[in-house]
Amino acid sequence: MKTKQFLIAAIALLMATGSNAQNANYQSNTNKMSKSIVIFFSHAGDNYSVGNIEVGNTKIVADYISEIKGADQFEIVTHKYDGMAYMPLIELAKAEANNGELPPYEGMAPDLSQYDTVFIGGPVWWGTYPQVMFTLFKDINLDGKTVVPFTTHEGSGLASCVSDVKKAFPKANVTKGFSIYGHEVRGGKAKVEKWLKTL
Repeated sequence: MKTKQFLIAAIALLMATGSNAQNANYQSNTNKMSKSIVIFFSHAGDNYSVGNIEVGNTKIVADYISEIKGADQFEIVTHKYDGMAYMPLIELAKAEANNGELPPYEGMAPDLSQYDTVFIGGPVWWGTYPQVMFTLFKDINLDGKTVVPFTTHEGSGLASCVSDVKKAFPKANVTKGFSIYGHEVRGGKAKVEKWLKTL
């Protein structure tokens, strides 16, 4: 009997561990019942204008959205760019964009069936989102959902991010996007809140 109980406990532990590993990128907002989620990629480390940062600019904006709207989060994670200086990084990003590369991301794509609104955010690299974001785009379905693009940048604004999101998700309701300078985000919560009130 003890052996059977031990086996049941062991199986339950393995299932829980597997579930946690699959959802390592996912963060649920436990304060509110959320029907919105922020999907984003953010680059920490060496960044233009703000220097070497521990928390990426887009992550800060994603956190503002989650705090204000009660949205869950899914962070697109790749270790491909870890530790890279700014200039080599932008050259790599340029090559990826020119070649249409789709770098892999960590973990599993999120289940978006419970969400009505999906915020999509990232920095602008060579006129659009980083290529790793397009890898995830191929793995998710946003048909019928309201999709809200946003960017952090140092002069590119929204670039082609909104049109690229519309192209990736033609059956979604893609709204007008929002952009904010990367060097402004650490004091930019009020600006984000003002934008969110217009949605």
